[in-house]
Amino acid sequence: QVQLVESGGGLVQPGGSLSLSCAASGSIFTNYYMAWFRQAPGKEREFVAAINKSGGVTNYRDSVKGRFTISRDNAKNTLYLQMNSLKPEDTAVYYCAAKETPIFKYDYWGQGTQVTVSS
Repeated sequence: QVQLVESGGGLVQPGGSLSLSCAASGSIFTNYYMAWFRQAPGKEREFVAAINKSGGVTNYRDSVKGRFTISRDNAKNTLYLQMNSLKPEDTAVYYCAAKETPIFKYDYWGQGTQVTVSS
């Protein structure tokens, strides 16, 4: 069973950048497909980006394509989300998630890190 801990959130001005990290422990990191989700106040949690076990395949929600980049360092057991050209609508709590199979839902979740985009 994997444990996930996010870090790197904070306050940033519109147009700025922020990098999130998710440290995994307790299990073999390369056994897991990984993803980032986010939840804004009063809204449902939504998918942001995902990456396969090797890091060679990624996909994104349309609204972040070209601005966000998901990556993983399997040697460091860490997932990343580089966020550029941030907009106020990107404000949310960001969660990393893990699952062992591609067809089922994500089973493991971190505690979340707050990202606020405001001037």
